[in-house]
Amino acid sequence: MRRLVYGMNATLDGFVSAPGDDLGWSAPSDELFAWWLDEELRVDLLLYGRRLWETMSSYWPTGDEHPDATAAQVDFARNWRETPKVVFSSTLERVGWDARLVRGDAVAEIARLRSGDGGPIRVGGATLAGAAMRAGLIDEYTVVTHPVLVGGGTPLFAAAGRRTGLDLVETRTFPGGVVMTRYATRRG
Repeated sequence: MRRLVYGMNATLDGFVSAPGDDLGWSAPSDELFAWWLDEELRVDLLLYGRRLWETMSSYWPTGDEHPDATAAQVDFARNWRETPKVVFSSTLERVGWDARLVRGDAVAEIARLRSGDGGPIRVGGATLAGAAMRAGLIDEYTVVTHPVLVGGGTPLFAAAGRRTGLDLVETRTFPGGVVMTRYATRRG
């Protein structure tokens, strides 16, 4: 069985984006960006909801071609293009960049993918992750908390609908007061 990981940047007040889908508060330091790259290199499959897919696919297919791209950004873009992706959406007509579109039952498809063989799967997007949380499918939560309060937006944890015990696995501090916490879901 594969591990399903939900990892996102978040504000201290618990949002993954500020009102208007503003992500301006989340610009990573070089050290944090390199850490995210290491995380992504360990993942065999990326799962996206529509909004996060639109954000990622609007930049990363050519992110390595930008004249000011760092070595880590070049590596991230290349890895992003090469990593298989599944996009869950009822409104998109098609997706590209080594992705396939799923219009049906997201929870059933995530459970099917998780039950197979292979390396970790990362679920991205608060709405999609919320559905996986309610179904009890997430094995690990990685929250990268930025020291900013935005007062509203898209919450990191959509209504979980259930109590879930977690065990702290790792913490790390990054420049600018950013803190990563990793938790494993307590099973049984």
